[in-house]
Amino acid sequence: MRGTVVPLITSLRTAERVVVDAALLEAFQAAASKHTLAALRSDLSAFDLWCREQRRITVPARSEDVADYLKSRAGQGARPASLARYKASIARLHQLLGLIDPTIAPLVKLTVAAIRKEKGVAQRQAAPLRFKGAVSDIERDPARGLNLRALLESCAEDLVGLRDRALLSLAYDTGLRASELVAVEVGHILPATDPDARLLAIPRSKSDSEGEGATAFLSPRTVRAVNAWMDAARISEGAVFRRVFVRRYKARARVPGRDLRTLSGREAYDWRKALPKPAVPARTEYSIGDAALHPGSIGPIWRAIIRRAFEKGALPDLTGDDLEHWLKRISGHSTRVGLNQDLFASGEDLAGIMDALRWKSPRMPLAYNRNLAAENGAAGRLMKKLG
Repeated sequence: MRGTVVPLITSLRTAERVVVDAALLEAFQAAASKHTLAALRSDLSAFDLWCREQRRITVPARSEDVADYLKSRAGQGARPASLARYKASIARLHQLLGLIDPTIAPLVKLTVAAIRKEKGVAQRQAAPLRFKGAVSDIERDPARGLNLRALLESCAEDLVGLRDRALLSLAYDTGLRASELVAVEVGHILPATDPDARLLAIPRSKSDSEGEGATAFLSPRTVRAVNAWMDAARISEGAVFRRVFVRRYKARARVPGRDLRTLSGREAYDWRKALPKPAVPARTEYSIGDAALHPGSIGPIWRAIIRRAFEKGALPDLTGDDLEHWLKRISGHSTRVGLNQDLFASGEDLAGIMDALRWKSPRMPLAYNRNLAAENGAAGRLMKKLG
């Protein structure tokens, strides 16, 4: 990803020759994360394409161009949070080139405010994967609905199932984001005071771009699952979670041999075709990749686990419609949301939740717990007493 911003900037639609400060761009690329650079490249490419289609200049952009672009993206369904990122990327482009930032103009600010007023600023939240599902008492209540316990128990004992169980269990224990989850390596798993548990070193995360590091707890349940996966996959170093390649062969009945006198000239040239072929049973072969999973694969893996669990009857109180409803809302973030809600339901305070999930701001944990807070708040407790 390093070095990809300069070619992009020099290819933008401009009114005049763009002067690039190589030292400034190099410093920016060294300081920015790969995710920041990827987002910037994507946002600027989209803005440049729109400007070309509208016969407008990308750099330097006018405030009316930026306002029209944001309204166009909003009309295509972009949410205010996404529009804020597009606006920030355009601002960053002009700052890096030493140009006047068009996004600070009153027209752009008022356009954004109008869109936020019309659409609302609430973001769609990923569906939570809670350990026992939507329960009030996570210690005493039985599991119900879509719950992580049933998903873990329904994972098969083949290589795919072993990996999925380890991946899902570790994701819930740690609340790691998808990009952090696939970055887990064997060397990050450390001894804990409890001999059956482990600690997970997290060298870097989205909220820790400078690499201060953090540590998460791995339960004995997760340790057993991870060890079973690594032993079966023969993983002793490098990435823990990798792709499993599956190749299935159909069964073949016994093929009797042929009389050599019945062969044509061409067939006789390869006399092996006349030999009998033994019956071959159906079989499945597995192989393990060398590289870590892609962050974008985590959501699809969660959905595949849920669908297989439903087909096995492991989620008996879900209907087919319920299943489709959940599958549309499940993402790679669902285990993080689920852990956040289970911590809240178990009585942990905001400071403890922020520390466990490595949040720098209370905004997101409060947003994830909004519904639970309403149910367990003062009014909710009173209404339950009143019946």
